[in-house]
Amino acid sequence: MDEIVEEGWRAFLEREFGTAEPLDERLVAEMVVDEPDRHPWRVVDAAYDRLTCAECGDRLSRGPASCATCNKANGFRYAAIEVDRPAVPPGNEHALRVNVAVTRRPYGISDAEVLLRRLSLPVLLEGRLPTNAQAQATKALANRGATEAELAEAIYREWGVT
Repeated sequence: MDEIVEEGWRAFLEREFGTAEPLDERLVAEMVVDEPDRHPWRVVDAAYDRLTCAECGDRLSRGPASCATCNKANGFRYAAIEVDRPAVPPGNEHALRVNVAVTRRPYGISDAEVLLRRLSLPVLLEGRLPTNAQAQATKALANRGATEAELAEAIYREWGVT
């Protein structure tokens, strides 16, 4: 899952600086998080990974729910740009982004929701997107306490994965 974000970071560095490793990666990360609305979400998430929260000491935006600084950064991450990949349904990139965010920072999210988001990632990466009814049915199953195996089976069955 982290590779999704790292891939976006490397592409950004190559595009902007002509190299996958700029002279001062931390400085570049600070620039990106100062303007999250000007960068793709994968770049913003990767930039936060390169910065340390002064309040909790974790990676910025990934600290516990009790960390005000991380909560603020986590909120700003949603100002970043989402662009659907070619040949995926509209909204796939948003779903992928939300699932990655929940999986990477699960604080304050139920265990069932985190599991559901994690299990959904491979299907979303394939370019699939459940309908609202499919997503709601799968979430209801998770909320009823379905096992990991039952959820995985439901995702593949309900979302039409063969």
